Amino acid sequence: MRGFVIALALSGLATTLPAQDPGMMVPKPDQKKGGSANVHMVAHVVTHPGAWKASDIEVEQEISRPYVYVSGFVNNDFQIYDIKDAAHPKKILDWSIENPELHRGIGAMDGKYFKVGSRYYYAQSFQFFQGAPDADLGAIIFDVTGLPDPASVKVVARIRYPASPGGFHNTFAYKHSDGRALYFATVGQSKALIYDLGKVVAGGDSTTWLIGEVANPTPMRQTGAGGYHDFYVGYDVARQRDVFYGAGLGGYSAWDITQPEAPVQLFTITGLGMDLAHTFTPSPDGNYAVTETEYQYTPLRIWDLKEGQDGTRKNLDQPISAWTADWQDLSHNHEVRWPFVFVSAYEDGLFVFNLKDPKNPRTDGWYYTCGCVHEHGFGGGPNVGWESESSVMQGAFGVDVRNADGLVVLSDMRSGLWLFRMDGFTGWTGKQFGVPDISSAQDWDHGPVGK
Repeated sequence: MRGFVIALALSGLATTLPAQDPGMMVPKPDQKKGGSANVHMVAHVVTHPGAWKASDIEVEQEISRPYVYVSGFVNNDFQIYDIKDAAHPKKILDWSIENPELHRGIGAMDGKYFKVGSRYYYAQSFQFFQGAPDADLGAIIFDVTGLPDPASVKVVARIRYPASPGGFHNTFAYKHSDGRALYFATVGQSKALIYDLGKVVAGGDSTTWLIGEVANPTPMRQTGAGGYHDFYVGYDVARQRDVFYGAGLGGYSAWDITQPEAPVQLFTITGLGMDLAHTFTPSPDGNYAVTETEYQYTPLRIWDLKEGQDGTRKNLDQPISAWTADWQDLSHNHEVRWPFVFVSAYEDGLFVFNLKDPKNPRTDGWYYTCGCVHEHGFGGGPNVGWESESSVMQGAFGVDVRNADGLVVLSDMRSGLWLFRMDGFTGWTGKQFGVPDISSAQDWDHGPVGK
């Protein structure tokens, strides 16, 4: 059955094959070492003992705040590193939830930093099983203004969602065009949640924190799973609106959230091969997007979104191209700094490809970080079994880019924290490439450009 599903998914890409970039001739996965001549490792830190080293990663954008946050997965913790000397990262805090040995589940999953007023905060999401402590805990919010002093880091709020235990798998912190700092979270229901972070950090009545919900119109057809897996939120300068881009497991959807209390659906992406829709990342102008589906052999698909954005088509079903690091593996999370896409490609580590011509993606550089045996990933899950004889879900997990100087940070489930630089990439602004200055990095003081 598995092979049949994969065959169907790939058949849906048949017309795009000439535009796909197979990358380079690669060695066997367990022999993949080093990288391309233009990508340089700045530092590597083994963050945790044991099998699981890290989940997601977040870097603050201001050079004056040189802090990287590494989520610890089943270690139930997160770590903060000072990278003022990028070649020698210094761990300044290792925070773990109370009684970590009693907690069961994915653990510390996704972290996002944000700013409200003059203070800086970090939101760490958690996922714990029912029957374990904190099954209703979605995220803990920390005041990190006083870094690098670890004693200054304080818990200011805990976001709980008892209506659907299991926590928040992915989150996104966004500076809305109306000035509010918002927090989007996945949940085990057919919707995403929207929190007002200003209200959260102010404390008070927690029932006022949740201000909106985004329905998921693309649940997974095979299992009926209805929640979002991941999303991106960005300002659409040309159309003067805030847009939510959601990966809904059975497909993708875009919503106008200029009024976050009342989202309006714009369009969907559905069709063959869309089950396990995982990640949806648009270009700075909202005209193109990179999407991932979470199963082996599938590439990252590239989409032309213009007809959906302009309302001339309600559903898109044909990508214009595709790219992958290695056709035997799976390319995973990614950050778009147009025209570059920085990919945490599981067994293949860091990859960078170029979308200057969206119909013909081109590999620009890479660096292997996993050092792992092919198809011996963590397919059994964190509390079910460590090694699987078929999973490629191991290695590079999260990736982030500091726009100010082009530093790339990556988390690897098997090997920990990595810092990189790529020749010629010394920072990013949209103006360099004729697009709006829009990315996952937020301007917390001024809000979206062109609003």
